[in-house]
Amino acid sequence: MTREAATISLTLLLLSLVLGGCWRPKLDETFGDGAADVGPNRTIILATTTSTEDSGLLTFLLPFFGEQRGARVDVIAVGTGQALQIGRDGNADVLVVHARHLEDVFMDEGHGVRREDLMYNDFIIVGPEHDPAGVAGIGEAGAAFAEIARTGATFVSRGDESGTHAKELVIWSTVRVDRAGDWYVSAGQGMGEVLTMAEEEQAYTLSDRATFLARKQQGTELVVLLEGDPSLVNPYGVIAVDPAKSPEINAELADRFIDWLISVPTQEKIGQFGIEQFGMPLFAPDSEPWHRAN
Repeated sequence: MTREAATISLTLLLLSLVLGGCWRPKLDETFGDGAADVGPNRTIILATTTSTEDSGLLTFLLPFFGEQRGARVDVIAVGTGQALQIGRDGNADVLVVHARHLEDVFMDEGHGVRREDLMYNDFIIVGPEHDPAGVAGIGEAGAAFAEIARTGATFVSRGDESGTHAKELVIWSTVRVDRAGDWYVSAGQGMGEVLTMAEEEQAYTLSDRATFLARKQQGTELVVLLEGDPSLVNPYGVIAVDPAKSPEINAELADRFIDWLISVPTQEKIGQFGIEQFGMPLFAPDSEPWHRAN
């Protein structure tokens, strides 16, 4: 089976899951030089989180790889849990995800052959400006969640096994709270959709900063109510999927793509992304070559 056929099969698989109501991935964009003309040996599938797409990072970053390497990157943006499952099934070459404990399990189980630190940003608690639960000024994420639950203020959860959802569950685990009730809404959606729901419901949610700032540019009235808690640091990793899972996995190009992502020039681009538009970088470089050089 050719890579084109594999991509079509993956698209049909994901479409069947959508129609079945299991999940809602985005079969997003293709980045590369002459994307339609690049052969299968110059193409990789990247399964990644919605935050890397919703923030605009992929649109900014990946064309550089296409121009420099004459290659194509086909992107599937889903939650971290779904991206890892795509990797387990051998339907992607590379993963960019943000749930370190899940990444470690993925590697320990032998699904990946290489993992590198890539970048980080942070999570924030956002909500309506009138802040019915009095979250502003609390300073600690667990205490803020407990107060939201105590007051019965609406909280919208990703509920999609994403890295953000995993972080949210870790925070809830630090407080003894029964989340049963109408106040807790499990959306099963990506970050952008959840922010829309939170605004419509005048609710709280946990967001990565990059996606929130990108949404802020579009006019959301939600505001940041808690930030700076050290527990809310949000590291991202990049993983090469074990090529033994499928003959269609392009291990050589996947490895070169990872080398490119963690290289100092690309890390510098990551560190610059967002400054012009938002007045601050949306992600911080975190690769080993970057730290060695700095």
